[in-house]
Amino acid sequence: MGERVPAVQLKGISKSFGIIAANRDVSMDIFHGEILALLGENGSGKTTLMNMLSGIYYPDEGQIAIDGKNVVIRSPRDAQELGIGMVHQHFKLVDVLTATENIVLGLKEKGKLDLKAAAKRITEICERYGFDLDPNQKIYDMSVSQKQTVEIIKVLYRNANILILDEPTAVLTPQEAERLFDVLRNMRADNKTIVIITHKLAEVKEISDRVVILRKGRYIGEMITEESTAQEMTDMMVGHSVTLNIERPEPVDPKKRIVVKNLSVKNSDGVLKLDDVSFTANTGEILGIAGISGCGQKEMLEAIAGLQKPTAGSICFVEDDGTEEQLLGKDPLAIQKMGVTLSFVPEDRLGMGLVGDMDLTDNVMLRSFRHGHSFFVDRKEPRKLAGKIVEELEVVTPGLSTPIRRLSGGNVQKVLVGREVASAPRVLLTAYAVRGLDINSSHMIYELINRQKKAGVAVIFVGEDLDVLMALCDRILVLCGGRVNGILDAREANKNDIGLRMTSMVENTKGGSGNE
Repeated sequence: MGERVPAVQLKGISKSFGIIAANRDVSMDIFHGEILALLGENGSGKTTLMNMLSGIYYPDEGQIAIDGKNVVIRSPRDAQELGIGMVHQHFKLVDVLTATENIVLGLKEKGKLDLKAAAKRITEICERYGFDLDPNQKIYDMSVSQKQTVEIIKVLYRNANILILDEPTAVLTPQEAERLFDVLRNMRADNKTIVIITHKLAEVKEISDRVVILRKGRYIGEMITEESTAQEMTDMMVGHSVTLNIERPEPVDPKKRIVVKNLSVKNSDGVLKLDDVSFTANTGEILGIAGISGCGQKEMLEAIAGLQKPTAGSICFVEDDGTEEQLLGKDPLAIQKMGVTLSFVPEDRLGMGLVGDMDLTDNVMLRSFRHGHSFFVDRKEPRKLAGKIVEELEVVTPGLSTPIRRLSGGNVQKVLVGREVASAPRVLLTAYAVRGLDINSSHMIYELINRQKKAGVAVIFVGEDLDVLMALCDRILVLCGGRVNGILDAREANKNDIGLRMTSMVENTKGGSGNE
C-alpha cells in the first residue's frame, strides 16, 4: 500500500472491565479512502475498540494517532472534533422531531439556529453521496433505513471523515442494504474512511477492501478482501476450521401443531400491527417469518405465547390425536398448565428475557421457579443447566455467579436461547435468536434449533438475515405491514422476491393461507 499516512493508528490499545479484558495490546492501521471490515466472534472486543476511537471509552493503555499525530479522545465531543463519528446499532433519535432537528440537535452554533440553512446543507450532503431523505420528515414516520440515514447524515453534518458503522445492515432488506452500499462506495470515492462491524460475511466480501480480525480481545491478522474467502475469514476468527453450511433436515411426518386463523392484533397505542393473518405451524418443521422490523412479528409471537390479546381471530393448539384446544383467552401460565410449552426468545433480551443484575444460575432458574413449592427454590438443577449452557454454547464468562449484564450481547443471547431450548418445548417461538451473534455462535444456535425440529417440535423462527431464513427454514411466511404477503417454500424461494414482498403487497400471494 506504499508509505501513505494512515487515517487512524491504534498502538498497543488495552481495555478491561473489572477482571474481563475486552482488548489486549491491539495495534492496527485504518487508511483514507477504504472500507475496513472489523470481524470477530462475540466478546472479541470489536465494539469496545471502536468505542474507544469514538470517545465512549478511554483506553487503559496504548495510543491513538489521527493522520500521524497522537491524540487524546476522552469524549464523543473530542472524537467529533477530530472528524470521527460512530453510528450505533440502536439509533439515538427523538421521534417527534424532524430529520433536520435531530441532525442539528446538540450542536453549538453562533447566533440563532437556522433550520432552513441546515435543511439546505442536509440536501447537499444527500445529493453528494446518494442518500434519499426528506429533511422535514418526522422520525416517527420513517422506515428503519431512513432512520439509519438520519444517523449517518448526523455524523457527516459534523464533518466526520472517519465513520464507524456497527452492524449497519442488521434490520435492512436486501434492496435497502444495496442502496446503503452504493452510498458507502460514494463516500469511499470522496476519500472518507469507513469501518464496518458486521457478522455477515457475504456483505464483507461485497463492500469491504480489507478485513481485520480480532479474537479474544487481540489483533489476529488482516487480509485483502478480494484475495480471501468467507471460509478463511471464519477459520481465522474462530481459530480452527468451521463448517459454514447450515443443515436443513427434511421434515419427518409433519402434522398441524399451531393453527392461526384471521388473527388481528393492536399494540398498546391502538395501532393495528397484525391484520387478518392465517397460517399453520407443523411439527418437525421450521416456519420462518420474514418482514421489515416492526411489521407485526413481535405481536404474532406474543399473541401465540399468551402475552398479547388479539382483537380478532383464533389460535389453536393441535394435540397428537388431532384434538384442538383454543389458546386465546389463556395467560402464559394457563397455556403451560395445558401441557403446551411455548419457549419464547424475545426481541428484547434483557427487557423481557433475562434480569441483568442476576447471575447465570438465577436467570436459568427463572424458567423453572414455578415448579418450586417453597420460597427456598432448589438451585442445584439450574446451576447444572447453566454450566451445560456455558460449556455447550461456549459462553464467555468469568463464572456462573457473574451478573448477566456483565456479559457481551452475544453471550447474553446464548444464555437465553440455551435456557429456552433446554425446557423441552413442543412449540419453540424465537425472535431474532441470532441477532448480533458471530458466525460460529449462530451455527451453534441453528444446530440447537435443528435438534428441536428433529425431535418433532414446531419451530417458528423470526429472522432478519434472508440468507439464513432461506437456508434453515422449510417454509417462509412474509409479512408486509402486518399482513401475510405469501408463504413460500424456502428451498425454492428467491431472496429478491422475499425482499420485495417485505415492502409491497403482491397480487399473487403463493401459498396464501399456508395451510397446505
